[in-house]
Amino acid sequence: METTALLVFAGALFLNAGSPGPSIAVLVSQVLTRGAATVVPFVAAMWIGEAAWLAAALAGLSVVAERLHLVFVVVKWVGLAYLVLLAVRMWRAPTDPETRAEGVPGGSTLARFAAGMALTLGNPKIMVFYVALLPSLVDVAAVGVREWALLTAVQVAVMAVTDLGWIGLATRVRGLFRSPRAMRLANRTSALAMGGAATVIASRS
Repeated sequence: METTALLVFAGALFLNAGSPGPSIAVLVSQVLTRGAATVVPFVAAMWIGEAAWLAAALAGLSVVAERLHLVFVVVKWVGLAYLVLLAVRMWRAPTDPETRAEGVPGGSTLARFAAGMALTLGNPKIMVFYVALLPSLVDVAAVGVREWALLTAVQVAVMAVTDLGWIGLATRVRGLFRSPRAMRLANRTSALAMGGAATVIASRS
């Protein structure tokens, strides 16, 4: 695979992954209210989910989607149910600095991972990128195992840069939320962001 094709793919993915959307909204919300360490399972699921979309598109999306459709649907709705529960609990979370860390819901590692998979597998922006745009960026028919590995490596690198960038920004902003009023605003803004993200994903088939 030519270097030019990899660079074009990386640039398009960077624009798509770096722009705000449901996944970024939830990612930033989690960092603001709970801290960067808690989003590791969520981010890992996002990267795995994007790699799955890439593999599906390169293998022939129609065939793969047909075989894994039920799995995608189950993961999607389990994750969305968790997001709704998390949004409700976050809205009611305490704002006292002494109890904030314990009171803001973080959920289990598995639950956060499921939420990340649900948002990634059900996110229409991600679907459109791999289903509609990828064939115009890469000659899918000419991609073999080596090319797939290169594309996946580039994909993970781009996702790491964009997601870690958002995490770093949210971590810096989180330091500004010290007073109970600011913490309440952060909690409720995060709750609305999560609820909105769940609504957007649920409204798409």
